[in-house]
Amino acid sequence: MDEVQEQQSQPLDLDNENEIVAESAAFVHGGPPQDANGPPKADSEVEILHEKVTKQIIKEGRGQKPSKYSTCFLHYRAWTESTQHKFEDTWNEQRPIELVLGKEKKEMAGLAIGLSSMTSGEHALLHVGWEFGYGEEGSFSFPNVPPRADIIYEVELIGFDETKEGKTRGDMTVEERIGAADRRKMDGNTFFKEEKLEEAMQQYSMAITYMNDDFMFQLFGKYRDMALAVKNPCHLNMAACLIKLKRYEEAIVQCSIVLSEDENNVKALFRRGKARAELGQTDAAREDFLKAQKFAPEDKAITRELRLIAEHDKAVYQKQKEIYKGIFGPRPEPKPKRFNRLVLFWQWLLSLFYCLSRRGGHKAD
Repeated sequence: MDEVQEQQSQPLDLDNENEIVAESAAFVHGGPPQDANGPPKADSEVEILHEKVTKQIIKEGRGQKPSKYSTCFLHYRAWTESTQHKFEDTWNEQRPIELVLGKEKKEMAGLAIGLSSMTSGEHALLHVGWEFGYGEEGSFSFPNVPPRADIIYEVELIGFDETKEGKTRGDMTVEERIGAADRRKMDGNTFFKEEKLEEAMQQYSMAITYMNDDFMFQLFGKYRDMALAVKNPCHLNMAACLIKLKRYEEAIVQCSIVLSEDENNVKALFRRGKARAELGQTDAAREDFLKAQKFAPEDKAITRELRLIAEHDKAVYQKQKEIYKGIFGPRPEPKPKRFNRLVLFWQWLLSLFYCLSRRGGHKAD
């Protein structure tokens, strides 16, 4: 029985995040925070890789370095060094790219030199001379790079695959690509069980590169179903990792990718609801949970989340009630009138004068 059938035959257990190991396969690696003032600063020692290429490590990686013809999976940002103009950013596109060392484009030569010195998970800053970038003429299409422009790269090597039997990803059959993605998914699940969430997401990101949009667009029938059976669960696995890391907005993106293919996917609705609830988007979260409950009415985790939202709304209402009560305050009590002594004195004096005047009138008569 394959994983899709197995999932359909077993009851959902949304309350148990370890379910991830029973799902099928990957994607979108969450990048570092968006730059606000150009390239990041690195305090590490400058390593000279080539006369025109230097490297500073921002975050250490692990394991071996890629060899020639390895397929590297990476994210990067690129700036012209003189003007600090950013001309490329793969994190914005939410898709890691693939680069085969030794078969890179001419303008990527400096980037390839840097990658060959990195290990999986390493995050580095590269300074590349124009001779190993876009050259003397630059590029006036996309990306727009001026002539003789030295380049600064911020690079993260997600991971790499050694070439097997001389095949690159583009030369693989559909079955081979899906199989390679599935192996990455299984590696990610192993890391997840060990609570190595960043490493797990790296594996899912690499898996998804085998299932990119161009590849998926060409698939129909059973092959598309096979690919989705690997691809969609890894989006869900990625969302589970991101929720644990409190990166809720990125988790929402992962779930929404799955829901674009399967609008009634209970796990995607549930995890997106959890992420939205953590961000305070209670109305949207309730909508996700209620829709998930239609397809899994007996699920206790969904019921619990709906109860938590109801309790949250009640607490907010009570708090607002207290605030408004404090603003308007209780209705003021009427104060007893205090008689002015001076007023009483004048009233007494006028009464006396009135009495005397009347007595004088009687005598005159």
